[in-house]
Amino acid sequence: MSLHNFVPEEYRGQAMAAAMAISELDQVIVAAHVNMDGDALGSAVACCQMLKCLDREFVLYSSTGVPHNLDFLPLPGPVCTSLADVPFEPQAAIWLDCSEASRLGPELAPLVPMLPSVNIDHHVTDAGLGTLYNFIERGAAATAQLASYVSMCLGLPLEGEMACGIALGLITDTGGFCHGNTNANVFSLCALLVRNGCSISGLREKLQNNWLPGRLHLWGRLLSRVEVVDHGQIAICAVSQEDLEHFHCLPEDLEGLVEWFRRIRGVKVAAMVREDAPDKCKFSLRSHGKVDVRTMAVELGGGGHHNAAGGNIHASLAMARNLLINIIAQHLNKE
Repeated sequence: MSLHNFVPEEYRGQAMAAAMAISELDQVIVAAHVNMDGDALGSAVACCQMLKCLDREFVLYSSTGVPHNLDFLPLPGPVCTSLADVPFEPQAAIWLDCSEASRLGPELAPLVPMLPSVNIDHHVTDAGLGTLYNFIERGAAATAQLASYVSMCLGLPLEGEMACGIALGLITDTGGFCHGNTNANVFSLCALLVRNGCSISGLREKLQNNWLPGRLHLWGRLLSRVEVVDHGQIAICAVSQEDLEHFHCLPEDLEGLVEWFRRIRGVKVAAMVREDAPDKCKFSLRSHGKVDVRTMAVELGGGGHHNAAGGNIHASLAMARNLLINIIAQHLNKE
């Protein structure tokens, strides 16, 4: 059976078009949003492996590098953190998991309208960064899921390092297969990856069992600080720069923390707001079922998915906390 027949019918046409566009690219920058998460890095690695199989010249670019909590993932080569390190004059690009040019970083953002590019993403708010083709499918669980379909349409099997990247994207963007976006297509793809030798349990072990003591102590402090407000509907925690510095932690050490707030009985929305600089904060929202946190994030200039969203607030940590509570409460109390 041809590999493209494993691609769900609803994605097949777009995946084939993206594959045809990618097959024409050479001297390619592959990049996702700054401060990469598992889906961004995993889909980028998968696309690099596609280009490698096609015998194309490419680099994986990220101005913020690879987060230390994901440094176990095999990479296709060195990661360029500056355009000055790219060993060729870029002729094309593949943008991944990024709905806004600014999130590619200050070096790449100005190049978005100039470089021939293919864009692959599953964010609802993505207006289309690609100049050649945009494969944007809001029903997909992860950008890595879409990348896998492109690979199969290119006739490339999901094996080895490519399979690891795709699996990492699926694991992280489904919350370890716990979010509502974990559907039959996700499980079918995972079954194919496992049949091809990918150890999903091994990846999960590396993802979950690589903490440093500082992260454990940071989480202990923050979990003790979680506030439950608005008649038990909202759980929120504010994280200062001092919190991270005290335990010698980085922002990626907070990955997954907000998920634990959702476990409190009666909580409909879990929120975390992190101070990145004076008067600049980043927030993350999580929910269950029908509660749409994306609409809450959009009201604050952010975006994301139905049950997982976020964005930035230009205000002090205390003001950002209060604003978040007010916006969330307004949405919840409309129900």
